[in-house]
Amino acid sequence: MTAPPEKLQLMLYEGAMRFAGQAKERILEKRYDQSCDLLLRAQDIMLELMCGLRHDLNGDLCGKMKAIYSFIYRKLVDANVNRDTAAIDDAVKVLTIQRDIWLELMDKLARERAAEPSGAGISA
Repeated sequence: MTAPPEKLQLMLYEGAMRFAGQAKERILEKRYDQSCDLLLRAQDIMLELMCGLRHDLNGDLCGKMKAIYSFIYRKLVDANVNRDTAAIDDAVKVLTIQRDIWLELMDKLARERAAEPSGAGISA
């Protein structure tokens, strides 16, 4: 709980990817109860990401992000209902892109913070 918000977002992406990947393995092993639980965890993460969108700050961007998260969520549900590993692959592919973009944004933010002069933003 002490991680900055951008790190928490990254952790959510990585958690969803990890649970989905583990679920795929369980489906291939025909351990369907375990795959169901793992996919539900990944689905919960996607719901958390959707609920965390701040439409008041940038409604257009949040609408686009919600559409992406909804796509991933639907793929995870399809995978769970139909035991469809291809749907998991689709979800993970999009999650990987989102995670990679997020890493680039975090890197850019870190560079910008490092370039700020000491005491920037502090007023007397």
